[in-house]
Parts: sequence; C-alpha cells; structure tokens
Amino acid sequence: MPAPERIPQGGVTATRLLLEGELTVRGQVREASNAVLYCTVAYEGREAACVYKPVAGERPLWDFPDGTLAQREVAAYEVSEATGWGFVPPTVLRDGPYGEGMCQLWIESESEPSLLALVEDDEPAEGWKAIGFADVGEGRTALLVHADDERLRRLSVLDAVINNGDRKGGHLLPAGEGRLYGIDHGVTFNADDKLRTLLWGWAGEPLTPETARVLDKLAGELAPGTGLAERLAGLITGAELEALRGRVEALREAGRHPVPSGDWPAIPWPPV
Repeated sequence: MPAPERIPQGGVTATRLLLEGELTVRGQVREASNAVLYCTVAYEGREAACVYKPVAGERPLWDFPDGTLAQREVAAYEVSEATGWGFVPPTVLRDGPYGEGMCQLWIESESEPSLLALVEDDEPAEGWKAIGFADVGEGRTALLVHADDERLRRLSVLDAVINNGDRKGGHLLPAGEGRLYGIDHGVTFNADDKLRTLLWGWAGEPLTPETARVLDKLAGELAPGTGLAERLAGLITGAELEALRGRVEALREAGRHPVPSGDWPAIPWPPV
C-alpha cells in the first residue's frame, strides 16, 4: 500500500489524477454508514491513496434525493475552493469499479493538540469555546468545547454556506503544516435549513473582516452564468443553488455567525 499523498506535486494535478487515473480498490472503511472504499489511483507514473464512494452504496435518506450524496461532496469541494480556504480535499465525480461515485484524495491525519474536549467546568477555559452540555452517563453531564481556532472559525462559515447537516468531530483532519481538512459532505446543500455542527462557539459573534471579504468574493462567483455556478448546476438542484446564494447573502447582510434556528437539532449525533 503506497504512502498517502496530500497533494501530488509536479505535472499531474490532484484532480486530474483522481479523474483519469486507474482506480484500484484496496479495502473498505467499515465504520461508515455508506459504502466507503479505500483505493489507490495511478496516472502517468503518479500514485496516491484516495477514497471512493460509489453512488450504488448510498443509503436512502428521507430528506435528500436518492443517489445525490456523491455530487454534494463534489459541490462542497467546489465551494471550498472558491473561498480560497481549501478545507475540502480534492474531490471529483467519476466512474469506478462499482459505477459512478465520488473520489477524494486520502488525507492522513496527523497528531496535534485536540480540537475538541469534554470538561467538568460550567464555562470554557481561555482558548476554548462552549458547544453545550453532554450526557456522560450515570446522571452526569460535562461541557463539550472546541478550540478557539481560526481554522475552525472559517470552517464554521463554510458549513453555514453549504448547509452542512453533519459536522462531527471525526470529520476534522489536521494534516500537518497547520492544515486542517473537513470530510464527509454528503448531507449538504439542502434547500431547507439543515445546519448541524459542533462549531457553534462563535454563534452570534461578528464575522471577521477576512470572512466578510471571502463572502463578497463568493457571492460574485455564484452569480448566474459564472463557471462555479454552472458547475454547481450539474451537481445540485436549481432550488438548492438559489438557496446557497441566499445563505451567502444572508451572512453578508447579518455580518454575524449564524445561531441555531431551534427548528432542527443543532448538534449532530453522535457528536464525534
């Protein structure tokens, strides 16, 4: 099994490698709710590890059209790239051994100080943000907190933009050199409010000036007729694309991080 590469260097881009390379299944990630296959992809002398999620292996969901999770993962990558934050690993839609599916560069997570914690205090310590209280058994509760980390703050905005319905702790992958990736974006872009995330620590706080600039840029790139809008139109529905534009505009107008609506569970379960 080759060592996973983060981003292939040289003449072959990561997306071209994923799109055109020979895909070989090496194993299965069995903890996942949908079919997730660990693969290698080889093209023009380059080889990297990747994840392949065939549409045929998706479990139906009551609130999403069948057979659309792979496309949503690709759409999340497109929007992430448009922000310039690069949180989502290179992701493409392609044919594979089990039919069409999502193919994403494998990210080898590296150890760094924890981004999430359970504490017995009622208030978070300096450098941490409160998420809420969690039942830890035997009638006891603990405060769930996340790091007051600028990477997480940006990611919380991306999740609000793409309407991520499942931002769990296990979907956060520190990758060395200060990089942080987010994975598993199948339940995104619903036209209805579905935001469920662990990253509520900045709820109601003003957006940073940098985030405001990113949202202004993203609004322009989502305008009808642009390359991003046309690519997204092939991945999500027209109503979902309009809702995406609406969420970006709402964030720009409010100038603040969103708060839980109260109409939908705010935190995914299990949280990690």
